[in-house]
Amino acid sequence: MSHADRGTLRLEDARIVRQSAFEGEQFVLRLEAPACARLAEPGSFVHLTCDPSIPMRRPLSIMRADREAGWIDVLYKIVGPGLRALAGRKPGETVSIIGPIGRPFTVHRERPRTVLIGGGVGIPPMVFLAERLRASGEPWRPLVLMGSEIPFPFHPRPSTLVVPGMPAGTIASMPLLEEWDIPSRLASRAGFPGCFEGYVTELAGEWLGSLSSAALAEVELFACGPTPMLAAAAQLARRYAVPCQVSLEEFMACGVGGCAGCTVRVRTADGDAMKRVCVDGPVFDALQVF
Repeated sequence: MSHADRGTLRLEDARIVRQSAFEGEQFVLRLEAPACARLAEPGSFVHLTCDPSIPMRRPLSIMRADREAGWIDVLYKIVGPGLRALAGRKPGETVSIIGPIGRPFTVHRERPRTVLIGGGVGIPPMVFLAERLRASGEPWRPLVLMGSEIPFPFHPRPSTLVVPGMPAGTIASMPLLEEWDIPSRLASRAGFPGCFEGYVTELAGEWLGSLSSAALAEVELFACGPTPMLAAAAQLARRYAVPCQVSLEEFMACGVGGCAGCTVRVRTADGDAMKRVCVDGPVFDALQVF
């Protein structure tokens, strides 16, 4: 987002292009939202109305954004009546969105080995970041690790991209990332074929443990998912002395910084401070939060 745009909220009527349903009551919603698509960055989100009968908006992370075509994708899982109502909306209908909101991830050229860790509905920002790294023209070397205890919101397939240091038998991947030539691996305790048996942060730890000191000096972690997963990612960052950025998931009422209902304690140079996840985040330095 440019300096001139800082602090500006954008309200847009977005047309539903399609809803794609997956197991576990998960949906990928594509919205025609040119203003949002133009400014969206990995880590930002939208606050949208699920249905005209439900006044409270819901925050959803952006999974992809096409600036030229003017669309965004969001992933959501039905939790409560609001998102259930959203799942019933049809192509051609409109939803009101505010966005993009929030501070995005920041990548650093001196650490090209980006490890993107997504858990459950924390997967979208990792896909978005991977796509932007691919399109940047810079020599990034992303590795995307995803975890879920319910079926993934895509149809996994065995990877054709070799990742040295991966545990034997961990071959399941996300097809879209394979098409982009970006290696990915999946983790679950649900016994899905080809997945690492355990938490996604345990998989990340095994891979990080296989690296040399020189390789670790090029690594930066990025994570989004449930709070325990993010805390585990911060522990990995400490153990291997690598930087880590996390995108926090919090309940939000207004989504624009007015209600302060999504505050978290953050360690700063001036001491602890309460920060709003919606506008001061959702991305924070992991070691300042955990």
